[in-house]
Amino acid sequence: MAQIKLYGLSAQLAPIRKQLSDVVHGCVVDALGLPVDKRFHRFIALEAEDFIYPAGRSERYLILEISMFEGRSVEAKKQLIRLLFERVRAELGIEPEDLEITITETPRHNWGIRGMPGDELGLNYKISV
Repeated sequence: MAQIKLYGLSAQLAPIRKQLSDVVHGCVVDALGLPVDKRFHRFIALEAEDFIYPAGRSERYLILEISMFEGRSVEAKKQLIRLLFERVRAELGIEPEDLEITITETPRHNWGIRGMPGDELGLNYKISV
């Protein structure tokens, strides 16, 4: 399980939402082995006055937050980060300086999914990648 939030300026995020979702999802599938049908993305499109970012970033600046079950290897998480930087640049033209990524892992028992605690949920994929 991975829940993904993407923050950016509304004018920049809206035109690329579908393509960005496809790129991010492909990276998660390839790096973490999530099933293709497990896509949970939320886009938070902000007006300029609500999105303050440091000098050296352009209007294309994005923040990508990934919340997922704990258990992936450090290498799998690094691979995900590398793929995101590589593919977002190649497919959307967004430079690495304009993308910040955070991964937050939580124990499965801290999730509630389909009416039950996450650690009681049967998964059709492995978490330990």
